[in-house]
Amino acid sequence: MARPLISSLRDLLPVIVVVVFFQLVVLQQPIPNLLQLMSGILLVVLGLTFFINGLEMGLFPVGESLAHALARKGSLFWLLIFAFLLGFGTTVAEPALIAVAEEASEVAAQAGAIANNLAAQEAYAEGLRLTVAFAVGIAILIGVIRIVKGWPMHWMIMAGYVMVVIITSFAPREIIGIAYDSGGVTTSTITVPLVTALGVGLASSIRGRNPMIDGFGLIAFASLTPIIFVMIFGMVVH
Repeated sequence: MARPLISSLRDLLPVIVVVVFFQLVVLQQPIPNLLQLMSGILLVVLGLTFFINGLEMGLFPVGESLAHALARKGSLFWLLIFAFLLGFGTTVAEPALIAVAEEASEVAAQAGAIANNLAAQEAYAEGLRLTVAFAVGIAILIGVIRIVKGWPMHWMIMAGYVMVVIITSFAPREIIGIAYDSGGVTTSTITVPLVTALGVGLASSIRGRNPMIDGFGLIAFASLTPIIFVMIFGMVVH
């Protein structure tokens, strides 16, 4: 257990050094609540350590084993259903997306884009989350089809970003920034491990597929499609 703790502390050390340097050297002010800060850093190190160990022990093996089992079963239908539900379910549970959706609903209410009451804000935030989750589900589904069929990823990504540019010119200005941020927050702590394990496991199970070449790339689709779907959501709502 000592080695993972040291590794997590080493990963966190650059952030600590930057904060301490700017506080003491640039701002020339003492560090406020030093004891509380040290306690927080300790909790972050412990949390990061347990999280990484949990990924290695649970999420990565589960994702790969399910991909292997579904590939051996030979049913493309169930594989696609699983891919969509995996993308949808993990994205709905993303803490970063929940935070962005709540913040976006408050700003939209203050700007007059929606009614300034709690019910309207909750509906807006929930609609945004479900839209992003549906988009990620579709993205993982498309990514799985790409792995199965062996389609080149770069052409699909290029076509997707052409769509992003086109839709951006029609989308309301109030939603464009939220849409682009939604593409980033979907690829966070819950979605990335399971989706990566799914892609690698599936590519390893299909004859003629290279896990290094074909197994990765699902995260790129998961970052791209929410931008498109959220801008369309903005056109409908705004």
